[in-house]
Amino acid sequence: MITVHNVSHDFEIGKKGRQTIFPVLKDISFTVNKGEIVTIVGRSGSGKSTLLNLISGFIRPKQGEISINGVIVSNLNESKFADFRIENIGFIFQSFQLIPSMTAYQNVELPLILKGISEAARRKMTEEMLAKVGLSDYQDHYPGELSGGQQQRVSIARALIVNPPVILADEPTGSLDSETEEDLLQFILQLNRDLGITFLIITHDDKVAKIGNRTIELKDGQIVEGMIAS
Repeated sequence: MITVHNVSHDFEIGKKGRQTIFPVLKDISFTVNKGEIVTIVGRSGSGKSTLLNLISGFIRPKQGEISINGVIVSNLNESKFADFRIENIGFIFQSFQLIPSMTAYQNVELPLILKGISEAARRKMTEEMLAKVGLSDYQDHYPGELSGGQQQRVSIARALIVNPPVILADEPTGSLDSETEEDLLQFILQLNRDLGITFLIITHDDKVAKIGNRTIELKDGQIVEGMIAS
């Protein structure tokens, strides 16, 4: 489902002609199979977030190739990757990334508007999705009126609304208390089990890492040998 092959990336800091190059990822290779939950762990600065941004297409790797669902996405231009992203990738963020001026319903509906889905179809799909995440009674609430756990469920509903085969999650429990974290982890396991969604999760939390079928550890921009664990 996701293949990262010999990917390297660095950032250039400073003015043209006087840049300092900071290597971030060094010859990374791994595969995430369809229906797997794979967690990526590592200290701050190990390259986790950069790797997720590369897979998401928000930045392009300096070297190497990335494919998702059979498409070599690292070859796509920005416009084509944006179209691909809407159809194939859902996102869950630590900070939820909900639009504060929009209700829970409107936040979940937004990807369907971007896809050009009709209003009647959008209404049916959005209401069904909010019911699936247990938020039917909160669809007219704004993010500021919801708890952290409820906001994260809105975020998940928005990620799921276009039925993506892959969900990328960046520290999805980082803003939650321990009880809400446990609820969310069980919900991710349920989505994986019932819908076969593939998850790639960036985390520093051992509890989150343990729900994965495999864990990949990054250190200084490289996969720690022997740490692609089952």
